[in-house]
Amino acid sequence: MAESIVPESIQKSRPASDVDWSRVARQGALGGLTMVFIAAAGMVTVLDKRMIVDPWLSLGLIILLWVPVFFGFMAAREPTPDGGEAPVKGERDLLAGMVTGALAGLYFSFLIVLIDRFDISDWLSNLLPKLVDILTFGRGIGTAAAIWIIGSALLGLIGGALQVVSPRVRRMVTWAVVGTIVVAMLELIVTNLFQGLHIEWVADLLYAPRGGLTTQAAFVLAVVFGISGFRSSGKSLDQRRQERMALPKEVLARRNLIAWIVTVIAVIFVPMFVGGLTNELLANVGLFVLMGLGLNIVVGYAGLLDLGYVAFFAVGAYTTAVLTSTESPYWMPELTLNFLRPEGWIVVGAVILVGSIAGILVGTPVIRLRGDYLAIVTLGFGEIVRILFLSDWLSPYFGGAQGITNIPSAEIGPVVIPGTNSQAIFYLLAVFSGIAIYVSWRLQHSRLGRAWSALREDEDVAEAMGINTTAIKLTAFVTGAIFASLAGMIFAAKVGAIFPISFRLLISIVILVVVIVGGMGSITGVIVGAVVLIGVLGGPTQPGLLQEFGQFKLLIYGALLVVMMLKRPEGLWPSLRRQRELHHDELRQDAWLTGDPGQDTAEVDA
Repeated sequence: MAESIVPESIQKSRPASDVDWSRVARQGALGGLTMVFIAAAGMVTVLDKRMIVDPWLSLGLIILLWVPVFFGFMAAREPTPDGGEAPVKGERDLLAGMVTGALAGLYFSFLIVLIDRFDISDWLSNLLPKLVDILTFGRGIGTAAAIWIIGSALLGLIGGALQVVSPRVRRMVTWAVVGTIVVAMLELIVTNLFQGLHIEWVADLLYAPRGGLTTQAAFVLAVVFGISGFRSSGKSLDQRRQERMALPKEVLARRNLIAWIVTVIAVIFVPMFVGGLTNELLANVGLFVLMGLGLNIVVGYAGLLDLGYVAFFAVGAYTTAVLTSTESPYWMPELTLNFLRPEGWIVVGAVILVGSIAGILVGTPVIRLRGDYLAIVTLGFGEIVRILFLSDWLSPYFGGAQGITNIPSAEIGPVVIPGTNSQAIFYLLAVFSGIAIYVSWRLQHSRLGRAWSALREDEDVAEAMGINTTAIKLTAFVTGAIFASLAGMIFAAKVGAIFPISFRLLISIVILVVVIVGGMGSITGVIVGAVVLIGVLGGPTQPGLLQEFGQFKLLIYGALLVVMMLKRPEGLWPSLRRQRELHHDELRQDAWLTGDPGQDTAEVDA
């Protein structure tokens, strides 16, 4: 029998008046403050230019409208007591969600009145009259306040209803809304892809001339995604991965082979059918994937928190510039970075050698440090390297603030790979990233990789087991430094000029966020993290797919990092070993509550 839209528990639900009003008031206040913060940060004004559904729904409105839905959902959410029955859902949840949304809209209306009556732009520069025009919809203040209160109440009611309906219907609504918004925000990539395939008429049907989905296309996409969500199994990504890992080894190996073949084909052919801007995004993602794979060895495999990772990136870039540029201040060997000639491999070998030496120089003084002390010292080393390249003392050798310019492009035989050719740069980065992925995978499953895992879990125990922790730490630093130096080499050949300002501390932090959000210790997680953060939001100086978020990317980085640490510390695509380690205590607690600790011990320790 098909699953009912409303669970059976609603038939015996408690009265509508049985609401935890303190939770409703708290969630309503949080929702109102969130909406006020979003408006005060300038997101509404900036993102209002980006249409999602033309002409009536912009990204600026969506960034506000999700708040009452979310906090209405949270107000209606009642946790299940340990070992007890799930709370009964019903009209009380709808009432809680609606009142929460109304309170959020009421608090937000105070901001609209405040902006209209008083000039506070000197205190909060983003609270301008233009924001009032957007929030009042061209109507009076009183009418706009009523619209926000009533509209937020209805949105909060939807959030409460999502707690009442069955999980299948909840998935249907979530898939319909999120899927439609994602397609609208991927307008650039989808349009470039259709143009490359010479089917521009499909893009014309989907998107309006001035941006955003057409109303008809949005409706069709919502229906398609909604049906897909309704028919989905509802299994989480982790559950699917567990089922996949339980398959016979032959079947799993065959599926892995097919997945790698499909990935390689996509990497080869997709750049041929997209535009230059999309290829530039792919090249930036590839650059951070290569650096992220190196930091993943240091942080994810060995558990050494390195905040000065950008120093190795700078060393690789400056080594390449000194060996190849005709404008090098002191040394001018003027080699070419040609990967089919001996002098090109001399450059690559020199980059690897200098990167290894840098890894040893940074790693040796911090051998005995752990945790926060290690992070602070490596941060200092990263800044020391940047300041040395910037200093007058080394200016005769590395150009100081003037940097080194006129760095020649990379070459493959007679073929030149100019930095302006984003597609060729992406292919070059794909090759080096593929090599780094293979090396990381081999190291992860080697004796050295197991030693790194032991070091990450407990250094004292690892040393007691006979592991040379000093050599293991240095090996991790050197391996990560080599990957970062190679990324710096390609970066120098791509941009054609390097300056000390290009190697700020922010780059180290962004790479660390990529590894954490993607999943520490997971090769696939690093790729996913780079795509989500660098491809969508953009790097420290590189634009992303959503260029409108450019001035808010650091704010979003921080918020995303906090949410990930609280809700999913293992990352978006975690390593199975790392996931088991993080959830070890939770699994044992659940087993204790169910009274079967032996079964859980077998699951955890298998």
